[in-house]
Amino acid sequence: MEILCVTKDEYAELAEVWETSVRATHHFLTEADIQFFKPLILNQYLAAVELRCVKNRSGKIRGFIGVSEGNIEMLFIAPESRGKGVGKTLANYAIKKLGVTKVDVNEQNPDAKGFYEHMGFKVTRRSPLDNTGKPYPILHMKLQS
Repeated sequence: MEILCVTKDEYAELAEVWETSVRATHHFLTEADIQFFKPLILNQYLAAVELRCVKNRSGKIRGFIGVSEGNIEMLFIAPESRGKGVGKTLANYAIKKLGVTKVDVNEQNPDAKGFYEHMGFKVTRRSPLDNTGKPYPILHMKLQS
C-alpha cells in the first residue's frame, strides 16, 4: 500500500470517510454528536494536522491518518476497508516516518483500544471528558519502547 500526502481539495472526501467510519465504529455517538463534529472535522481539524492517506486502485481514499506533535489525532478507515491492513499501514508509517509516540482513544471504542495495544501502545491515563467537554472518556496511550 502506498502512503500519499493529502491535498486540501481532498478534505471533503476525507470527511466522508470520517463519517462512514464513525458510523461503523463509534456506536456511542448520537446523530447530534456526528452533526456537531462533522463541520469541525471539515473546517478545522483536518487543517490542524499532518495528513496521509491510502487510496484504492481507482483513486478513492480508503483510510487516512492525521498527526500533530507526535500524536495520532485521527485515524479513520472506510468500513469496507477495515481489517485489510490500511490502519496498520498508516499507523506504522506515522510511527516510523512522522515520529508518533502517543494516541488518544475513546474508551467506548474497544476495537480502537485493542488496535493500538496491538501496535505497541499502552494506556497511561484516562480523562472523563473528551476535548470538547462531552462525556466520552478518553484513554491516553503511549508507545512502549
